[in-house]
Amino acid sequence: MTSAHHQQQPPAREAPRQRVPLGRQRVRPTEQDEVAAAGSELIGGPAGRRAAGPGWWTPVRVTVLVTLGTFVLGMLQKLPCYNGAWFFGQTSQYAHACYSDIPHLYKGRGFADSLVPYFQSIPEETSGGMEYLEYPVLTGLFMKVAAFMTPGGEDLVHREQIYWMVNAGMLMVCAVVITVCVSRTHRLRPWDALLVAMAPAFALTATINWDLLAVALTAAAMLMWARSRPLAAGVLIGLATAAKLYPLLMLGPLLLLCWRAGRWREFGSAVSGAAFSWAAVNLPVMLLAWDGWKKFYTFSQERPVDFGSFWLIISQRTGNQLEDVNTYATLLMLLGCAAIAALTLYAPRRPRLPQLVFLVIALFILTNKVYSPQYVLWLIPLAVLARPKWRDFLIWQACEVIYFLGIWLYLAYTGSGDKHHGLPPEGYQFVILLHLLGTLYLCAVIVRDILMPERDVVRRDGSDDPAGGVLDRAPDRFALTRHVRHAQSAAPRSHAADLEGGYVRWGSPSTG
Repeated sequence: MTSAHHQQQPPAREAPRQRVPLGRQRVRPTEQDEVAAAGSELIGGPAGRRAAGPGWWTPVRVTVLVTLGTFVLGMLQKLPCYNGAWFFGQTSQYAHACYSDIPHLYKGRGFADSLVPYFQSIPEETSGGMEYLEYPVLTGLFMKVAAFMTPGGEDLVHREQIYWMVNAGMLMVCAVVITVCVSRTHRLRPWDALLVAMAPAFALTATINWDLLAVALTAAAMLMWARSRPLAAGVLIGLATAAKLYPLLMLGPLLLLCWRAGRWREFGSAVSGAAFSWAAVNLPVMLLAWDGWKKFYTFSQERPVDFGSFWLIISQRTGNQLEDVNTYATLLMLLGCAAIAALTLYAPRRPRLPQLVFLVIALFILTNKVYSPQYVLWLIPLAVLARPKWRDFLIWQACEVIYFLGIWLYLAYTGSGDKHHGLPPEGYQFVILLHLLGTLYLCAVIVRDILMPERDVVRRDGSDDPAGGVLDRAPDRFALTRHVRHAQSAAPRSHAADLEGGYVRWGSPSTG
């Protein structure tokens, strides 16, 4: 009877397929990158199985905490200057490599006297020959807000110290925004943002100037584009351009990629958003204070060959002032952009957006007539998204740290009179070359990834362009050769493309 009873039972229902949280599919650098795995031994080794489950220590939270720690270390590195080198010894701030524009411009651009930038000219006795503030409008607003939060008093040195601290606090917020945006741009690679958080050049240069504001807005624009929100991305690009000119270059890669994918509507949305937000910030100042508004652009045009550029090497070696450097630099920039456009349209697969943005901005840095040490901040988030390979990133960072030390030692040499304590011009030319070669090296490996997409670290799991938004997995509509047009559709499907509501079902086509 028992046997018969079992024979009459209906077949058991198939067990429901397990669902795996999206977090389990995340890429850990220690599993794919030998340098990251070796470096993790300092904190106990690669993550094990007990670290796989959900918990408070999410990638975003960890990277934010590391960013805060790195930023504080960078502030401590400025301590000798904070304690007096900014105010009482010109060459001392260079010898300690702790220079910052922020405390000097508090008085030098009229903020200590409550001047309104762009609308009021700076007194000649404090301006050093600069009649108006030579920064874009949104950066000027950032500086003015920090000045408003700086308490008054008769002790100017103390006020300059507080002004630097207030700016450092605001820039720390920008640093956190950058890390969060980079961590979320590539959904399956959030740990790559540790490269931003731990970058030594990031710590050393974060409080030299106000560049982190534009970098944060650019990183947010990349995130919005990755989330298929082209209008929001365009608005953020416009705001970033109102803080620093270089984010405008991001529209070039978007044009090329949208051209190849036939996504003109999304590109139009981005351009419209950028134009609207830039105009909203700039037009009131343009109309009411034209002379003050245009100072940034005229200063950039009239500025001679300056620190950090290969033009300076040529000028120093030949004794020629290179008065036509604007023409030469513009020509080189246009030729480089044409080469990047050809690369984009010829590549066997459509390049990823961060790859092209990095190349264009790196080209701008390499051909520009000046390279301030904080300009490395422009490239750090883009380098992480374009080439999240620890070895290559650290090689480039080592070159930038050497340049950071070299420029201050050179300024100490030129400012120490007949004593000449520091780095002579020949030594400074060497560190400029090192900076140029480090940046070119990173550009070279990114170009190799574009021409040989199977070498691309991000695409190893079958991904296409996680930061591409509407461009991710979009078929090609235009390319220079016929075989290229079919390469995109022939690429393997991404694991991320088969996610359903944040989960993957075992036994589904996505898992085989």
